[in-house]
Amino acid sequence: MTDVELRHLRTMAAIDEEGTFGRAASRLGYTQSSVSQQIAALEKAVGGAVFDRPGGPRPVRITPLGEVVLAHGRDLLARAEALGDAVDRYRAGHGRIDIGTFQGATRLILPSVVRRLLSEHPGCDIRLSEVDPKNPQIGDLDLLFHYDRIDGDVEHVELVDEPHLLVAAAGAFPEGPVGAKLLDDAPLVAWPPTYHQRWLERTLASAGARPRIVFRTTGHDTIVSMVRVGIGSAVLPWLALYGSDAWSDDRLTIHQLRPAPTCTWYLYWPTGRARSPLASRAIDIAVEAAKDLADQM
Repeated sequence: MTDVELRHLRTMAAIDEEGTFGRAASRLGYTQSSVSQQIAALEKAVGGAVFDRPGGPRPVRITPLGEVVLAHGRDLLARAEALGDAVDRYRAGHGRIDIGTFQGATRLILPSVVRRLLSEHPGCDIRLSEVDPKNPQIGDLDLLFHYDRIDGDVEHVELVDEPHLLVAAAGAFPEGPVGAKLLDDAPLVAWPPTYHQRWLERTLASAGARPRIVFRTTGHDTIVSMVRVGIGSAVLPWLALYGSDAWSDDRLTIHQLRPAPTCTWYLYWPTGRARSPLASRAIDIAVEAAKDLADQM
């Protein structure tokens, strides 16, 4: 049976539907001798005749063995057609994509990726998951957003260098950029000691600033509200303030820091694994969305 080919089964089905070898040949675009050769090869593979041939213009008749072969053959042909459709859909950008992410990317870059993928390929299956920032692993993911370099067999593209800004009560610092050293022993509202917050505090310390943490709380909006009432200042990533009313609040001022703690966002994918068209398109969209954000910084 390993010698049976789909074209043999397709030819057999056409003969059964058309009634003669000649009409089947016309329908398939073959010569009649080619049709005869294919049926002969099929009969050799299955070990018996699949058609009775009365000769002349009379229609051929399928044999009992032929009925068995054709019943299963039609199922194989249907499966082959479904396979072809699935491959075409995959090449067109359908299928599934698994993306690992973190909060900042989920808020500002990933929505553009998801929206455009769903618009361009409504049948695609997008799966998102947040990764452990302390130990990000690509695993079975197609793509991984992260704000640090990761180990392993991965390739990457740099998306954006995100500066951190000083948010302070109005009048707390002179206008314009603020030297990071001015934050040494200054009251600061900060996140709890997460992986990213510890990086930020190490970076400030390397610039000569060891602020006095007066309150730790989660949520950028909550931190800004504490700055607004005057308990201390805060150092927050630019994208955390993107689109917020902090820029227009006369009780607050936002300053660039010198030097500014800067975090680079990366998009990773596994080395040596064939990228799907959907993953390739997601990378292009992410790079474009990141450029749009970087132009506003």
